[in-house]
Amino acid sequence: PRATAPPTIGDADLARALGRDFDIGFTELVRVHQAGIYAGVLRLLWHPQTAEDIAQDTFLRAYRALSGYDEERIRGMRFRPWLWTIALNLCRNHASRTPATTPLPSTERSGIEDDEPFDNDRWNAALSGLPDPQRTAVVLRHVADLPIADIAAATGRAEGTVKSDISRGLDRLRTALESEEDA
Repeated sequence: PRATAPPTIGDADLARALGRDFDIGFTELVRVHQAGIYAGVLRLLWHPQTAEDIAQDTFLRAYRALSGYDEERIRGMRFRPWLWTIALNLCRNHASRTPATTPLPSTERSGIEDDEPFDNDRWNAALSGLPDPQRTAVVLRHVADLPIADIAAATGRAEGTVKSDISRGLDRLRTALESEEDA
């Protein structure tokens, strides 16, 4: 399930808002992208407080960087992949400093009413079994709803590699979930 809808305001509009009044424009940038960054980081790291901290740090670093950019550079930016590059680097830094742990049970509801409720814990366990590049690609595509080109830009991987990571990750998830059902 996708955690967030795609942004309702485009990069050109955000760039104009940043040019008119940097602080108000940045507030709009945060409003548009914060939920998606948080949801994706939560699926990558499993801990709500850590995800919140990394999402906040992502925007703090973005603010510092953007405040030093000239107007032309800001006008040419694609904000989602740029923000995800920052967030993924922070996730990697966190992972290198923190021992791996088992995902915490989910306390969040997906917000989707269904005949069969979505099992976040089962999904998290299956997702945690994926290699990092596959998990990252699957989360960015199917949780954060990034297009392939944006995932490639955020991860520094070729689009074909990203597609392969998503495909292989989804195959592994499907296999893990089906074998669990058979058990």
